[in-house]
Amino acid sequence: MALMPKRVKFRKSQRGKIKGNAHRGNTVSYGEYGLQSLDSGWLSAQAIEAGRITASHSIHGEGKLFIRVFPNKSITSIPAETRMGKGKGEPEYWAAVVKSGMILYEIGGLPEAIAKEALSKVAYKMPFRCRLVTRRPSIG
Repeated sequence: MALMPKRVKFRKSQRGKIKGNAHRGNTVSYGEYGLQSLDSGWLSAQAIEAGRITASHSIHGEGKLFIRVFPNKSITSIPAETRMGKGKGEPEYWAAVVKSGMILYEIGGLPEAIAKEALSKVAYKMPFRCRLVTRRPSIG
């Protein structure tokens, strides 16, 4: 089942602009390995779920998978061959706004080879370019 918010203040949202790089959510925080987006765009709830299923099949119930994005933006559309001037379309699906540099998924508690293989399979399902990153050692 695809992710969506339990309730929202407004059903329909404006498109907005996705500019610049992510300043938040751009480091591996929960696991040891992460999947980082290199492009900006909308990540649909169906794509997030497809990545979750692929990762859970790859890790065989070992380790832990963390999903770092949530689809809280409604994407509307008008039916094809509809004339202009009848208002904004109905919400069609939910999407997460992803900036370049955001961490989408993280995996912890697995050997490096298995984690990287799982994340590379997930990257294949994503609608934009991604790369594998590791946790940076903390100083202190």
